[in-house]
Amino acid sequence: MPLSPSQNAAWPELPLADWRDTRDTLHMLTQIVGKARCALSPLVNHWWNVTLYVAPRGFTTSAIPFAEGLFEIRFDFFDHQLIIETSDGTAKRLPLGPRAIADFYADFMAALASLGIHPKFHARPDELPDPIPFAEDRVHSSYDREQVERFWQTMIAIEPVFQEFRSRFIGKCSPVHFFWGAFDLAVTRFSGRRAPERPGADAIQREGYSHEVSSAGFWTGGASGVDEPVFYSYMAPEPEGFRRARVSPSSAFYHEGFGEFFLPYDHVRRSDSPAETLLAFFQSCYEAGANLAHWDRASLER
Repeated sequence: MPLSPSQNAAWPELPLADWRDTRDTLHMLTQIVGKARCALSPLVNHWWNVTLYVAPRGFTTSAIPFAEGLFEIRFDFFDHQLIIETSDGTAKRLPLGPRAIADFYADFMAALASLGIHPKFHARPDELPDPIPFAEDRVHSSYDREQVERFWQTMIAIEPVFQEFRSRFIGKCSPVHFFWGAFDLAVTRFSGRRAPERPGADAIQREGYSHEVSSAGFWTGGASGVDEPVFYSYMAPEPEGFRRARVSPSSAFYHEGFGEFFLPYDHVRRSDSPAETLLAFFQSCYEAGANLAHWDRASLER
């Protein structure tokens, strides 16, 4: 399938230093909404029931069941609102702007309760060091509209490339979805074989990595010395020789600390064809890992 002109249009700059505080606040907002979805959605393999999805105006939870029917929560990054809509036509809207997470959390839970929605969840962030309970968080309060819109335009640019990459695989494959725990967009392919249990794995990791995977994604950075947005690709379990594989483009590298191949977002953005550069990265990493792990590629690919 040929790439559309929009996929190779100019991609926005997204230096982490310019929006780190806003990013961290937005991360907390997505965690709160994601936990509400997780609390009320039936468990789906590999925790696919917890994620958010890219939508035309922001992120969405998709439909969530509750006692009175269905509801959906949407981040609208054009009007900067959080919208909660139910299947009986009722809606609540909360403004997105510079305010403490504690205040947003109180208003969000009150809005849900007024609609007859009562999720029960562990009310503190996941996958972060020293998490602050949402009801006590007055540290995260930054919200720069321009930077949020820039991030959103990045999501709009890369989502079609992820979808194109996903379409090439006919084996079991995840949706293209946004994990609010690590604040990353991801798509994951499966060989169909069970994986050995990871040493020291908790319940989340045991479910998430129960089968062999090749995963690709986008992360805004900000931990363990990675201070820029990057695309990534990894295998779990990692086959022998994967970290020494030659992948495209030449600016991609294996990060020993994370156990993943990284490609800086800026290197993709500045290339002559960002979409084709990104596809080459994802495809070359997948092929290297799948070949080394002896996946049945003839049965798994178009």
